This record gives sequence, C-alpha cells and structure tokens, in this order.
Amino acid sequence: MYYSDEIVEEVRSKNNIVDVISGYVRMQKKGNNYVGLCPFHNEKTPSFSVSEQKQMYYCFGCGAGGNVYSFIMQYENATFQEAIKTLADRASIKLPEIEYTEEMRKAASEKTILLEINKEAAKYFYYSLRSEKGKIGYDYFKSRELTDETMKNWGLGYSNKYSDDLVKYLRSKGYSDEMICKVGLATRDEARGSHDKFWNRVMFPIQDINHRVIGFGGRVMGEGEPKYLNSPETPIFDKSRNLFGLNFARSSKKGHIILCEGYMDVISMHQAGFTEAVASLGTAFTSGQASILKRFTENVILSYDSDGAGTKAAIRAIGILKEAGLSGRVLDLKPYKDPDEFIKNLGKEAFEERIKNARNSFFFEIDILARNYDLSDPEEKTKFHREIAKKLCGFPEEVERNNYLEAIAREYGISAESLRKLVNTVNNQTGLATPVRPRPKSGIQEKNNPDEGRKKLQRILVTWLSEEPEIYPIISKYISASDFTEDLYHKIAEKLFDGIVSGGFNPASMVSMFEDEEEQREVAALFNTKITGLDGMPLEMQNKQDREHALKDLVIKVKENSYEYYSRNLGADVNALSEVIKGKKQLEELKKANFVLKN
Repeated sequence: MYYSDEIVEEVRSKNNIVDVISGYVRMQKKGNNYVGLCPFHNEKTPSFSVSEQKQMYYCFGCGAGGNVYSFIMQYENATFQEAIKTLADRASIKLPEIEYTEEMRKAASEKTILLEINKEAAKYFYYSLRSEKGKIGYDYFKSRELTDETMKNWGLGYSNKYSDDLVKYLRSKGYSDEMICKVGLATRDEARGSHDKFWNRVMFPIQDINHRVIGFGGRVMGEGEPKYLNSPETPIFDKSRNLFGLNFARSSKKGHIILCEGYMDVISMHQAGFTEAVASLGTAFTSGQASILKRFTENVILSYDSDGAGTKAAIRAIGILKEAGLSGRVLDLKPYKDPDEFIKNLGKEAFEERIKNARNSFFFEIDILARNYDLSDPEEKTKFHREIAKKLCGFPEEVERNNYLEAIAREYGISAESLRKLVNTVNNQTGLATPVRPRPKSGIQEKNNPDEGRKKLQRILVTWLSEEPEIYPIISKYISASDFTEDLYHKIAEKLFDGIVSGGFNPASMVSMFEDEEEQREVAALFNTKITGLDGMPLEMQNKQDREHALKDLVIKVKENSYEYYSRNLGADVNALSEVIKGKKQLEELKKANFVLKN
C-alpha cells in the first residue's frame, strides 16, 4: 500500500502527539513540554519528553525519538502501514485504497522492491510447509515440540526439494531474476541460469524491528551441507545490525534481554513465555548488535551453549557488551547443552530460577580462567591469582575495582589485602589499570572526539532555531544549509530554513522524510539537544546580553568548523573551493557583527 505525502501529513497533523502518547504514558506538564517515564526502557527518573510545539518525542535516556508515526511503530511493533491506519482511524480519516500498479512498482525504490520480494517468498515458504511437499518440514518442527500457533507467529516455512520452484513463483509475480538474485533468494550460473538458494530446508524468516522480512535462515532436512544457511548481505539485510526475534523481544519490558545462539532457541523460549530472547544471525555477536540492544536495555543475559564453543563465544560477547556499556550475566545451562533442551527437560520454572541466578560476567570469566590451573599446586595457584589481578586492573574506577576484588577474594578464599597488593604490583609492572576518563568541562565538545563535537554544535543550532525561529534573520547572512556538514543534518537544515522563510516550518513532518529508524532517531535528537552556550551554561539561566554572546559564539564555531571541513576537502570536492572563499569572507564579517535578540 502506498500513500501520498499529502495523506501522510494530513493524518499526522490531525493526531496531536501529546494526546496520542498520553494514552500510553502517564505524563506531566513541565515548562513547554510533557515528561514521563520512557516506555522503551526501564527507568525510575523521567527522561521521556514530548513537545507539543514540535509534535515530537525524545528520550534523553535511551535516545528513542520521532513523531507520532515513530511512536506507534515503536510501541506497537507496527509497520508504517499499520501505524497510519491506526492513526487515520483515530482521526476518522478514510484512507484511499491504492494498490501498487506495475508503473508504481517500477517507480518504487530498490529497497521497497526487495522487501516486497522477501514478503512474497515468506508467504511461499509458509504455505509450502503446510502442503504435502512440506510434511517433512512440518514433522521436524513438531518433533521440536513447536505448536501450530508458534509456527504461525514466527512465519515458519519450508523450501521444496526442487531447486527452481521459488524463482518460478517470484517470476510469476512480476519480479526480475536480477532482483531475485539481488535479495539473496537465488543464484545464477551459465549452466542452469537462476535457481533457488534455499531448497529442502525448513525456513526461518528474519524480520527487522518493524516486522519486515529482510532475510531468511534455513536448516537442511536430512543430509546436506551446510546444515544451516542464511541469506547473504543485501541492501536490506546487514547481519551485524540486526538480531533474530528483536521485533518481538523489544516490547517484552522484562528489564533485560536474553541473547542466544540459534533461531530454535529463541522460538522455543518465546513459546515458553521468555519473550525477551534474541539471537545473532548466523555470525558471531558484533558491536553493532550490542549498540542495538543498548537502545532497549542495559542488562543482557547470555544463554549460549554450555560446550567449549559456546563458552568461547560467551567470553567474546562479554567483552563486546562491556565495550558498549552494557551489563552482562551468563546463564548456567548444565547439565543441558542449550536453552531449548533445558526447558524441555526441566521446565519453565527451573529456567526462571537460572535467570535469577545468572552469573555475573566477571565472575564467569574468572570461573573459566580457573579451569586452566591446578589450584592444588601452589605455583599454579599463584599464577591464577596473578591473572585475576591483571583482570582487576581492567576496571577504570577504583571503587568498582575494590568491590570486585573483595568479592573475588571471598569466593576464592584469597586474602583481600594480599590480592590488593598483587593488583598494585601488577599495575606498577604493566600499567594495565585503565585510567579514569575525565569528563569534559563544557559539555559541548570533547577534545578527543572533534567530529562529535562539531555535530553537537550543529544540533544545538538546529534546536535553537526550531524553538526560536525569530533568530533566523539574524544568522541567515552568515549560515546556510551547506554549513551543516553531515548529510542528514544538511537535508534537515535545508527544510528547516525553507520552512522558516515560508512560514511552513514543521519539525515533525521532517521525521517522515526518512524510513530508517536510526535516521528518525537522529532527526529527533537534532531537534531535542539541550541549548547551552560554549561554556556549558543553559540559556534559560542567562540574561539577554549573555544569550546574544552565546548565539554569536555558537554561529562562529559552526562557521569555523564548516570552513575547516571544506578546506580539508579542497582536493576532493569541486564545490569546496567556492565554499572556502565564501566561508572565509562570512567569518570575517561575522566576527565584527553584533547580534541583537528581541526581548
């Protein structure tokens, strides 16, 4: 279903975001905004803000943000089509019944076409599983004790034994071999032409957080290699940036997410009521996936196989979670290999108990380390204690290091004082202890991250303009959209400036310019940055003269960063030279100018 920009904007404008979100979140008026506890992560102090003026929401805790469409999609796990229908019904707007025509399909973006093909393939696999040909797959899922309802909820399917069935089906729907291959459902060679990538396999549709099918995993029936096969990387499927089951787990609201290794583990856990389970996509856990998890939780429980490979994967994942600032714990699944086996044999209650007693990740690492030493041998025991000391040196904060030191000393029967001396000795010899990183004084720009500092300055200026558009005539002589050097920032600045000039300025409508949720969050952040001067002082605490100085300083800094950016790109960008010349002249004028704000 396709809806025009006019329809999308009409539905959005007739659904006041404060009224809509008030139906989900208890909020209170605070200044110009409404605040409440964020529905997308657990918190005790409200950090979720809704602006009636901008018709946007933003959480300063987890970064969730967007317009009314984004909220419904994120809270209800809805597609955009589902969200617009929900909001249209709420506003008593009748949506036009427009189906994709052949001409519209040709004009649609490549991404849209690839998503369409995957959706058709998922339907094909789904019905194949329930046909006579798919009995082998259906029997396999039944042998794994999955119910018909579970199979339906996850869209499980089967790919036939014949290696060109799916290609023929998709061709009959009007899709080209080129696009079928591009989405990873077929391969092509001179001898056989285009033929199915998946055949004689039970199929697991892989969905993004908005329930769109972006890829597939398949397990072979009977003999065959590889046993498990996944879709390749495609324009709509980045394995390192997605997690199997997150489209369901994101709304579990259990305060943690359980990270598994396999699709069947996730599905069986959801069937047993553990709807917070997810899995990586046939690859090792990545930092990109950790960043995604951080949007929904601060606590991750690892439920990897209890064999050697699973233990090794858990140790690696612990390091990635730490790097992302997430707290990790590890489930003890013994005497069973994986969560699926555990739940089938010991039941839901026993698994819940294991979750409650999940091992702190640092203790888990020490437990694994202890396996390498004979602790009855004094020399081996000393080596083990020295390795513990090395690991303790990795804590950046002294308080945290001491807390773990004392806990480890108790657990392994070591003198805390002796271990503390050993830690100091190891640190003096190796310099392993991580220094505590000082916080930046200004809150504007960290010296060791100039790119982030430059972006934050641009975000402050966009937020200020959105809240006080009357400052635009003061700065427009010196600042243009080209001074916003990030591609997304540049697009928003163009729309923002045009809207202020025409009187049609509307931040919420700008969110709808982007389909990707990450981009929508970034747009929301652009309009919700705390406005401060370069000294870090909030503007509401400053008098008129100080505000004028703060605005001028900010504009100068944005212009200087823009000038430096184009100067660095002189050799690569033909437009850079003209921007440098213009920027230098504007900077000279800007430094002499007086900014006068209205009272």
